[in-house]
Amino acid sequence: MAARSVTLGIDLGTTSVKAALVEAARGDPSGFVVLASCARPTRAETAAQSAAAGPQGQEQDVRRIVQALHECLAALPRQQLCKVCGIGVSGQMHGVMFWKTGQGCEWTKAGAAPVFEPRAVSHLVTWQDGRCGSEFLASLPRPESHLSVATGFGCATIFWLLKNSPEFLKSYDAAGTIHDYVVAMLCGLTRPLMSDQNAASWGYFNTRSQSWNLEILRDAGFPVHLLPDVTEPGNVAGRTSQTWFEIPKGTQVGVALGDLQASVYSCMAQRTDAVLNISTSVQLVASMPSGFQPVQTPDPAAPVAYFPYFDRTYLAVAASLNGGNVLAMFVHMLVQWMADLGLEVEESTVYSRMIQAAAQQKDTCLNITPTVLGERHLPDQLASVTSISSSDLSLGHVTRALCRGIVQNLHSMLPFQQLQEWGVERVIGSGGALSRNQVLKQEVQRAFPFPVSYGQDVDAAVGAALVMLQRNLNQQEY
Repeated sequence: MAARSVTLGIDLGTTSVKAALVEAARGDPSGFVVLASCARPTRAETAAQSAAAGPQGQEQDVRRIVQALHECLAALPRQQLCKVCGIGVSGQMHGVMFWKTGQGCEWTKAGAAPVFEPRAVSHLVTWQDGRCGSEFLASLPRPESHLSVATGFGCATIFWLLKNSPEFLKSYDAAGTIHDYVVAMLCGLTRPLMSDQNAASWGYFNTRSQSWNLEILRDAGFPVHLLPDVTEPGNVAGRTSQTWFEIPKGTQVGVALGDLQASVYSCMAQRTDAVLNISTSVQLVASMPSGFQPVQTPDPAAPVAYFPYFDRTYLAVAASLNGGNVLAMFVHMLVQWMADLGLEVEESTVYSRMIQAAAQQKDTCLNITPTVLGERHLPDQLASVTSISSSDLSLGHVTRALCRGIVQNLHSMLPFQQLQEWGVERVIGSGGALSRNQVLKQEVQRAFPFPVSYGQDVDAAVGAALVMLQRNLNQQEY
């Protein structure tokens, strides 16, 4: 049997950073053990750097995200960190940030632990960013790709900045997702390196040729020098240029993965599994057979997209923008209403009480369409509440209807009967919003015509670690 290996998995999410230490299971080459894990909130939301972005702009402070990452590392056992032989990184797709080559960070010591501090960096413009309206998107050149371009996609954001804040772009010479940035800083890369998973999430990337639409972008005046180099997921991006906490200098770091693909990698035991991830947003994912190739004409109105996975295969993905974030909005609204009435209450208290109330309310006739943020295929759709009666106005009724609406909205995007036609036999649930919400679990089990089981809250971090773990094991066997 190959020597046992410890790998570190990191997931840089919208609301939290997660880390997990994973080791191969004794006597089972395909098994693994999570030795330790940790999650820390980012609390990174901040005002947009460009005033023109308006209230639709959604940005995060990179320094706070990196601080949360370091808090995770500090909480993991030092005796295990020093055994780490590989680091896998995943994070929120679609988003974009910028930095100056050679000045993106400074290595310092936080106590006894070496850490990197962001320096010449921009904010992260997240996947939730809404500054690119329908009219602006319609003005962009048509991509040579099977994927459409939507607001919040990296290339769309760069086009918007080119038009509205050209001086801003001149301040930087490198760009990537937040997880590409972390990999670049850990390895001291002179140019950012990106997996095809993240490149596809930016738009204007052809997954068949594994290349950016350079001619189309150049003709439109796009700053193509900002586009990262692209490689296949599972490849090594480099080695750590410094000791990081207890992790030795020279440790292999994988190219950053999409959080969706990393989460699926840790959950999907066989091709007949589908994965339902409900965290800030929602994704319902099924694996397409080997050799499948999506139609190369993008359809902006299609609710299901095909994202690259591993080994040139694809995942069918219904990605809803409305998930745990909608529940968070509802909680915030209740807290604000009570504050207006002169009552102070913690959001955590409101959340637990409303879930308790909904758990006691087993059914409701109230109907909530929870698309507060629209959807990529229906950007102008808003939320609605119908079938309101005097008997359905309790907190339990409304919360039950809201949780049901999140699941039903997903069903409208990818009917569960379609999963049956694709041969799906089981659904695996994952994500923080689902793992902490018994009512949401009940609605999932009520809606799906399959058995439902559940993964872990740190699935994406574990998945990123497993990709590196499997690579190291394969190398040792070879």
